[in-house]
Amino acid sequence: MSIKSYGYMRNFLDNSDVDYIESFDFFESDWIKTGMKEDRLHYRHFFNERTQKWLFYTSLNLQRRFGLSREVPNDIQVQIGSQWWCLRRRTVESIMEFIKRRRDVVNFFKTTWIPDETFFQTLVRHLIPDNQIRTRTLTFLVFSDYGMPAAFYNDHYDFLIEQDYLFARKISSGAHELKARLGELYSSAQTDFNVSMQGKSLYQFLTQRGRVGQRYARRFWETEGSIGRDRMLYLVVCKKWHVAKRFVNQFGPHIDGPLLEYIFNETYENIPDLGGILSSEEKKSRHRRSLVRMLFEYYKTDRLLLWLDPGDFDILQDFCSYIAVTRVLEIICLMDDDYILGHAKRVNLISDTTPAEAISALLPSIRNELYHQSERIIDAGFDNFFRITEQGNLKKNSDQIKLFCELDEETATAIMEQDWLFAD
Repeated sequence: MSIKSYGYMRNFLDNSDVDYIESFDFFESDWIKTGMKEDRLHYRHFFNERTQKWLFYTSLNLQRRFGLSREVPNDIQVQIGSQWWCLRRRTVESIMEFIKRRRDVVNFFKTTWIPDETFFQTLVRHLIPDNQIRTRTLTFLVFSDYGMPAAFYNDHYDFLIEQDYLFARKISSGAHELKARLGELYSSAQTDFNVSMQGKSLYQFLTQRGRVGQRYARRFWETEGSIGRDRMLYLVVCKKWHVAKRFVNQFGPHIDGPLLEYIFNETYENIPDLGGILSSEEKKSRHRRSLVRMLFEYYKTDRLLLWLDPGDFDILQDFCSYIAVTRVLEIICLMDDDYILGHAKRVNLISDTTPAEAISALLPSIRNELYHQSERIIDAGFDNFFRITEQGNLKKNSDQIKLFCELDEETATAIMEQDWLFAD
């Protein structure tokens, strides 16, 4: 359904003389996540894969067996993208003229698999200059972590009209109030909308809330992994990264080992790639035991200090189960509305154009999420766990740093007496 008024749509399209269509290189992009890729084009598909499975796969396997593959037309660079697009009239006319001239291209795509994701995407990119194409769709849709498109209900009205799109899918068949309101909106005179591009990240954030715990069993290659029995791993956990860095700058030299700031969240250029394990956050997190073991070996040390974000609870939990001795220091900071707003912008939940009403509704959820991250660490009951707080008294905080770093009382007190450590 439309999520803007007719007047807004007309003005939006009149003010941008471009085509809106996703078009990514078929062979080079990763738009296709699973299933067939090249075979969509190189073999002829005459049957419906959903309703004629046996015929579909029998035909495909016979072509593979007898080498009946074909080549893509040599002057066409095949593109792929969403089947939801919006083209200018003259672009459609150019496509119609091309179809009349190039029946070979039409015949080729007739027997490709899922041609509505490739045919127009390819022809638009072939016929229209790049600077007249916006590689995006004007239809807002998000997918769950199960790969299914999200359905929108009556209480999604405000959420939908704030998105920087003209249409949305899928609207629930039972969302009668939502459909009525969107229908009224389309025919209304409203042309002023506060729009943002935070819809997909906001949806992901909200749907993941509450899914706390270990969702999957340990990976088989990690069940016996260890960073070493005689090694000491120090972990500093803090949501405000700049505060954590200040603290470690003060007591880090007493650790007598390398200090690595948020290595699971940031890119390091002064460390070798260690076999490619540092190439992405996903890979670092997946092979965290191997990564830490290699860091001990690379620095030729038996002591190592790492920063962690409280959101990386699974990493923290895994480290604390090692045979090696692990010490954890959590630094708790006060978080006012300005900090939470900044955090929401950094993680792309809101933008400068997000309406104030939406921000006010979202702030309590983000605050509760940050509070829950800290409570989860306390409830885990880790051994060798220490905690300092911005509101804590000097004696208590000094004792915690003293025990964590094995400092003398004078040094620990001198560190905590510096009132700028928690400053924003």
